[in-house]
Amino acid sequence: MVAVYHYGGREGDITTAWGTSPATQFPTLHEWFAYGPLGVQIFFVISGFVICMSGWGRSLAAFFASRASRLMPAYWVAVLLITAVFALPGVVYRTASADDTLLNLTLLQMPAGGQRVIGVDWTLWAEIRFYALFALCVILPGVTRRRVVLFGALWTLGAVMADAAHSALLAQVLMPHYAPFFVGGMGLYLVHRNHRDPLGWGLAAVGFLLGQHYAVADLWHPASHFGYRHTTVIIAILALGFAAIAAMALGRPRRADWRWLTTAGALTYPFYLVHEHLGWVAIGALHRTLGVPAAATLPLTVSAMLLLAWLLHRYVERPMTPWLRARLTTAPAKT
Repeated sequence: MVAVYHYGGREGDITTAWGTSPATQFPTLHEWFAYGPLGVQIFFVISGFVICMSGWGRSLAAFFASRASRLMPAYWVAVLLITAVFALPGVVYRTASADDTLLNLTLLQMPAGGQRVIGVDWTLWAEIRFYALFALCVILPGVTRRRVVLFGALWTLGAVMADAAHSALLAQVLMPHYAPFFVGGMGLYLVHRNHRDPLGWGLAAVGFLLGQHYAVADLWHPASHFGYRHTTVIIAILALGFAAIAAMALGRPRRADWRWLTTAGALTYPFYLVHEHLGWVAIGALHRTLGVPAAATLPLTVSAMLLLAWLLHRYVERPMTPWLRARLTTAPAKT
């Protein structure tokens, strides 16, 4: 969803890549591609589920090591790779300065006011804030169902109050427009543990009801000159996303336990990191330079980014993730 949005559902640098507006390249599909950003909200629901699951029974140190080793190796390589590609002769996109590239390695470039090397990393900044809140409020005192429910309820209430107060600081910390999706995912994990958990279902329901409101407010207006996203379609896509994750929580789609899904899941994160900016370069090379039609350029670009994602997974994540996790969980020798 996010990839087709970046390749054909918006204006901006992708217009430079195609040489014309994506609306010209995809006269009908571009209107549907414009709904792609909703993949992020659905991902936040998945994240709420997974972080609640992976944090259960873990210490704060183990949780930190797990998150850092999962996110950082591929991210570091992606930052350096995109910076290097954008610096090549003939690539028309702006290269980040040396200090901004180094700042991006911390994943704190957004609060520090630096230029982002990876456009989609704003979602990682949201993830980091979620991890911090969950770690301090749930993992540090010890994960229990009661603490998850209390945290979800208080975060939801605090996020709405921060939005009503128009407080920039509280909005940065509590993320009113994204909190409902994380909380909804946490509720669905409680449902996974106990299918009849009324408070888990309650967190999921409130997460959806509040989240769809913020999603409509953020996305119904024109993303560009493409026109309006329809409110009903936005709500329907989010409802399908919540329903799919709820079905997984209830253990319904057991027949979909195909081996290739594990590989697909492993490629999701590195693909997400590299697909946008390097996709611009691939589209420009295929379509403008080689004259490949748009209908072929789009799947070829997605395939190229999936191949790059596999290389990152195979040669970066698989060796570096366990190594980094071990280094972060090994206590230093006493002196």
